[in-house]
Amino acid sequence: MLKVDSDEILRFLSLLAEPDQVIELRLLHIQSSGRRFPYTMSGYFSDYRKLAECASRYSGAAQGAYVTLNPVNPVLLSRAANRIRVAGKDCPLTTDADILRRRWLPIDFDPVRPSGISSTDEEHTWSIERALHVRDALREENWPSPIVGDSGNGAHLLYRVDLPAKDDGVVKRCLQSLALRFDDERVKIDQEVFNPARIWKLYGTVSRKGDAAPERPHRMARILEAP
Repeated sequence: MLKVDSDEILRFLSLLAEPDQVIELRLLHIQSSGRRFPYTMSGYFSDYRKLAECASRYSGAAQGAYVTLNPVNPVLLSRAANRIRVAGKDCPLTTDADILRRRWLPIDFDPVRPSGISSTDEEHTWSIERALHVRDALREENWPSPIVGDSGNGAHLLYRVDLPAKDDGVVKRCLQSLALRFDDERVKIDQEVFNPARIWKLYGTVSRKGDAAPERPHRMARILEAP
């Protein structure tokens, strides 16, 4: 059985955030015997060891564990300070208005498959190969080296930027351009991850889309390369 890798979580957060930056941890589609329907858990953290502890304790029943990519207004820490709680329908989560600046340009490579299921090993490999191809193509055009991530089902590139939260559509147009250039019938770039409050797979945790099957297993999300 796959287990959370706290060291990988802390490694990712050290790359993602400045010291004491507030990050929201969000666990999606949690199934438990005491509840009829899946639910969400959320908390705000400036202590990343406590974030890793909460992810380790609670993410085993979740479809996935995610964090906010960009700096969150630090006053939101008071919503649930270095702890996680059930996020009911009236529980506020991070919105675009809560983001101070954009620090990351996220590129998410998804293998083409029906929704709600894990990728096959072949589909997973296609996505990673596509991400590396795009990384190399952009490097030739003087883009910097990104964080390269394995989402568990696909692949990620994270490029460091410094843009206002209201960026006049720069990130959205960039993703549209990259998709036009690199999409095909096997792997597509997700054009919907442009909003500043976007949550991102927490590396070091397990991605569980649908039931695990021999041909479509659950996998650990992890960092493949870091600049």
